[in-house]
Amino acid sequence: MYKTILVTLDGTPTDRAIIEHVKQLAKLAQSRVILLHVADGWAARTFGPDAVSQEITEDTAYLNRVWSEFQSADIPVEAELAYGDPPKEIIKWVQKKGCSLVAMSTHGHRLIADIFFGTTASRVQHSISVPVLLLRAK
Repeated sequence: MYKTILVTLDGTPTDRAIIEHVKQLAKLAQSRVILLHVADGWAARTFGPDAVSQEITEDTAYLNRVWSEFQSADIPVEAELAYGDPPKEIIKWVQKKGCSLVAMSTHGHRLIADIFFGTTASRVQHSISVPVLLLRAK
């Protein structure tokens, strides 16, 4: 059903909801999981893959830790770090590489906060043609 699941991570505690859910889903569906984090600090947006910063170092370490969790659970997993505006980079990744499902945690902002902050999830789900699984973090 879901051959490849793209899990977008923002490096916050909100990620735990989607990580735990996708571990179970991937086992049931015998899916391959791709972990994607988009570094969006000044260095990442300015220099892309050539960026060197504390943010990039921390993001890489975080991706490696989450990758290890899936690996330990015997789930085929890959991790990728992208650079720039998160919604744009996630959409670009899906359009270029394809997947069966995009899985994301949401922060659960409401109305006013969404107006000011926008939502990555909303922008992504309205721009791609594959199913999107959204889990609201507790």
